[in-house]
Amino acid sequence: MKLISNLHKQIPRNPLLQLRTLTHFIYNKRPPPDPPELSQAKASTQSVLSNPAFNLLVMCRNIDSLRKVHSLLVVHGLSNDLVCHTKLISLYASFGHVNCARLVFDEMPSPDFYSSKVMLRWYFMHNVYEEVVGLFRRMRMWVRERDNVVYSIVLKACSEVRDVNEGRKVHCEIVKAGSPDGFVLTGLVDVYAKCGWIEWSRGVFDGIVERSVVCWTSMIVGYVQNECPQDGLVLFNRMREEMGEGNQFTLGTLLTACTKLRALHQGKWVHGYLIKNGIEVNSVLVTSLLDMYVKCGDLRDARSIFDEHSIIDLVSWTAMIVGYTQSGCPLEALKLFTDKRWVGLLPNSITTASVLSSCAQSGHLNMGRSVHGLGIKLGLENSTVRNALVDMYAKCHMISDARYIFDTTLDKNVITWSSIICGYSQNGSAYEALQLFHQMRSESFSPDAFTLVSVLSACASLGFLQVGSSLHAYSIKDGILTSNLYAGTALLNLYAKCGDAESARLVFDGMKEKNTITWSAMIGGYGIQGDSRGSVELFSDMLKKRLEPNEVIFTTLLSACSHTGMVAEGLKYFNSLCQDYNFVPSMKHYACMVDLLARAGKLEEALEFIEKMPVRPDVNLFGAFLHGCGLYSRFDLGEVAIRRLLELHPYEACYYVLMCNLYASDGRWSQVNQVRELMKQRGLSKSQAYSQVQMDFRNGFTPVEGACVA
Repeated sequence: MKLISNLHKQIPRNPLLQLRTLTHFIYNKRPPPDPPELSQAKASTQSVLSNPAFNLLVMCRNIDSLRKVHSLLVVHGLSNDLVCHTKLISLYASFGHVNCARLVFDEMPSPDFYSSKVMLRWYFMHNVYEEVVGLFRRMRMWVRERDNVVYSIVLKACSEVRDVNEGRKVHCEIVKAGSPDGFVLTGLVDVYAKCGWIEWSRGVFDGIVERSVVCWTSMIVGYVQNECPQDGLVLFNRMREEMGEGNQFTLGTLLTACTKLRALHQGKWVHGYLIKNGIEVNSVLVTSLLDMYVKCGDLRDARSIFDEHSIIDLVSWTAMIVGYTQSGCPLEALKLFTDKRWVGLLPNSITTASVLSSCAQSGHLNMGRSVHGLGIKLGLENSTVRNALVDMYAKCHMISDARYIFDTTLDKNVITWSSIICGYSQNGSAYEALQLFHQMRSESFSPDAFTLVSVLSACASLGFLQVGSSLHAYSIKDGILTSNLYAGTALLNLYAKCGDAESARLVFDGMKEKNTITWSAMIGGYGIQGDSRGSVELFSDMLKKRLEPNEVIFTTLLSACSHTGMVAEGLKYFNSLCQDYNFVPSMKHYACMVDLLARAGKLEEALEFIEKMPVRPDVNLFGAFLHGCGLYSRFDLGEVAIRRLLELHPYEACYYVLMCNLYASDGRWSQVNQVRELMKQRGLSKSQAYSQVQMDFRNGFTPVEGACVA
């Protein structure tokens, strides 16, 4: 019936013909002869309907009945008809058996254009785009006929498989055939854009006379996907001038462009445009809005959108959690994850990895273990989740658990290796981090910038300058040093901590991009070498570039001033820390100030400074003060400080050690023995010191460098 209905639609409606036919019927009492077009349609319909095989196929409602009828037709030799073959192809494909449909198609000795088109269409409907392109190539051997539907299908398949060469061939055929419709031209715009040929895409777009919303949107999407988001926004403005408003897909793409540009103002305009024009905000748009606000740093508006819309799904929920995690708000991410309102949503691997990252940031080990168990229960154990587990356990100081996850991961990638190396480096196991790095290289994994940062940090903590220099050469060879800010900063920090301020400055000057941490590392490098003037001059250069110093930079400056006796400058920087930048001084700042005054011999001022501190002093601060007492033989002040220490901390061995050192520096060995005996009575013991020696194994275990750590 559907075929008859379609045939009726193809019959031309001619009023004069209808009137003449009616008059002839009234006066002659005989039916008039049919027009040629109607006669041909009737004959075709009668031929199809009179075919018993076709009628049997029409009655099939599932794959089982189809197979039975197909077998029956084969047994009785009725399956070789072209119409039957085409119907079999369509039915097999409609029941989801595209491979069977292709087998039937391949049995046809001479497939015509219509049967080939049916096969193409069903491949396209089942998203088997490679087969669409392959079948179209073969069609050139037996069929010359084409139409716009076939061109549209093939162009869409070329865009999905990124086959620009076949797309160009189809483009040539379209030019030869002439008269392409809007769908075909839009398909050309899309295929060139998705294959990265954005200039060719724009060339086709400019040649289209009547552009639809889909055509404009395809060009805008092309710009955004090819990292030209600004051109996409400009084209949208032109679209509004020429044809009017966009649709949901257009505006979703514009939000993606604003996200890539971090253009919060333009993103808010698109949001307002949605509201003003009454465009329905579906789940895709909600997620795009959330992503835009989050990545532009506006978490408050992102959360407002999340709370206002009732169509929140897994994607939106995950986007909000990822936003909190990436913006350094791990507690908010965990709170959203455990909110009972979303208990019906089961997390996917991205949700789980983000929540594990929040647990790592906040040090929430128990929550991380719970999420680990949930992931096992839900079968979420892909590489993304396992990498996040390694990172979480390492940052929660459970390095043995992190190592177990690492060792049981079969499909390790660079991120897996980097996570475990970073974990060992941050947990004070720098030597193990270097061993893992060597193992990583032996298994043919190439380190990325993140890996190098961790390994360089391990070298800096061990004082392994030679290994760090080798990594420097590797980073130059692979172009990592010039392209990554963090790798450059880690390398600079290595040279600075190993006492090579000249190499550190060369790395610093060669960096195209610098942040506050980079400046801090270089200033600290000069401070370690006792070059306070270099630290002060570099700090002045930093302020000239209108960069805001952080607390670490002030610690470095105060330390440099204390080692060179620049008391006035140190006091100035300490006051600037509190008054100009409104920082609350940390214990390190106070310790630097006490060290500054004590080294300069101003011990009474240092003791007064300690007494006026708003926080309780720690062992490092008193150690700095007692060091000054020893330098200037002011053991009376040292004893006063030690008595106060022991009143506050009677069961901490480090303060007894300070007392022993003070007495020993004055040659009062009897008091030293008394303090040691008191430590034994109270069950206290000094932490053991250790030495680090870098060995050259190629030259008979010759020591290269040594460092003593107490």
